Amino acid sequence: MKKKRLRLLRAVSAVFAVLILASEVCGIRAYAGQNVPYETYTYDYYKDIKYTPAAYLPDGTVSGETIGCGSFSGPQDLNTDEAGNVYIADTGNNRIVVTDPSFRLVTVLEGFDNNGTWDTFSGPSGVYMSSNGNLYVADSGKNRVVELDSGWELVRIVEDPKSDVLGDSYVFSPLKVAVDYADRIYVIAKNQFEGIMTFDEEGSFLGFTGTINVRITPWQIFWRRFSTKEQRARQQLYIPTEFTGIEVDGDGFVYATNVDPEGKQSARRLNPSGEDVIQKVNKLSGDLDWRAFGTYSGPSRIVDIAVREKGIYSILDSSRGRIFTYDHEGNLLYIFGGLGSQEGTFTTPVAIDTSGDRLLVLDSNRRLIDLFSATKYGELINQAVGLRYDGDETRAVECWREVLKLDSNFELAYVGIGKSYLAAGRNREAMSCFKIGHDKQYYSIAYKRYRNEILKENMDFILAALLAAAVLWVVWSKVLRDRVKEWIGNRMVKRG
Repeated sequence: MKKKRLRLLRAVSAVFAVLILASEVCGIRAYAGQNVPYETYTYDYYKDIKYTPAAYLPDGTVSGETIGCGSFSGPQDLNTDEAGNVYIADTGNNRIVVTDPSFRLVTVLEGFDNNGTWDTFSGPSGVYMSSNGNLYVADSGKNRVVELDSGWELVRIVEDPKSDVLGDSYVFSPLKVAVDYADRIYVIAKNQFEGIMTFDEEGSFLGFTGTINVRITPWQIFWRRFSTKEQRARQQLYIPTEFTGIEVDGDGFVYATNVDPEGKQSARRLNPSGEDVIQKVNKLSGDLDWRAFGTYSGPSRIVDIAVREKGIYSILDSSRGRIFTYDHEGNLLYIFGGLGSQEGTFTTPVAIDTSGDRLLVLDSNRRLIDLFSATKYGELINQAVGLRYDGDETRAVECWREVLKLDSNFELAYVGIGKSYLAAGRNREAMSCFKIGHDKQYYSIAYKRYRNEILKENMDFILAALLAAAVLWVVWSKVLRDRVKEWIGNRMVKRG
């Protein structure tokens, strides 16, 4: 009888667990009455998945037919300028399509006047509009980078770089291009593993930046030690990894994505020395949980990055169609997107950028651009992060409190509120927030300040206690100690 009741109790518990999970998922996939075609989630301190409200929702699609330039063919890149105009590398059609922020056709660039001769593009796979108003095209099929001015006239062609580090047989095949405020040109080239190629404003090759050294595991070292010469020849070469996407912010920092077989760090913010300066210790970039087989098998493959306002950046995962967004310290803010055929999902996502408040994702196989707009939840997070980036922790708290009303598990919100308490001298409340937000660094700061605060408030009592202890010690050492010894000695004599 007891066994039957126990089995019944377990069955009821299982049903309730399924219902709770189902209701949670349904709640995630619906926002403000609109169905969301993908899961939205984040990872907590313990690296467990926490489902969240949708930060961004699908907001339509744009195709070549919509723009009025005819169907795209295998497009590989897109870029936007400060005004929100969009530049699309329509690779299969050998052209660059330019639209205004509303995706009305501005022009189609199929070539340019090259010293009196009409010169066409061949398989352009990268495009970038610099802050100086010049357009740069990674014209991959012709092994060159083409720079055009605002009137689409040729400025220069960067091709066939010469250097001792490249070798005489090196073939320059640019895939992606970006330019900083000093007109330095950064190029990701095919089969180039030494790093991102850098050129000066005249197009002369300067060298590489951001070289990533691959770490060899102990097992690989052990295996190579006991392998034969033939086996070592067949083994994979341990060469630096490959970059996949690139962007430059207004301060000249180069944001780049790269292939990471371990799926741990695929996004970097490189200073002029080529060093990664993202502050986060655990620089997570991509999904932590993945299976060995099936649709979402293998680690994330990050292919592009979009630099946004206030240090926020988003990276694009082609393996799962996910978009991961981080703040300037590398803290994960939200994840959305997925693979599929519904609006808002992708088959072959290749590029990401922003236009105004919207995110744009280029899907090469479907030959269209997916648009995404922020929900109230996403707007609040972006605003709070922006205020925090500007150092206005007090105003950021208002946004963080609203975020917690929508998602009580958002750890960064507790950290933001804790920093406001810390600035206001409310150290005990700050400690509580940092503990919930799992921020050990700031918890330690708040704890030290709280400890000093307690010591200061009780300094009179502490000094009085120390003075009393000192007096007692003097009385003991000068008077009582000898008398106690004498008394103990007399007692022992009497007993003897």
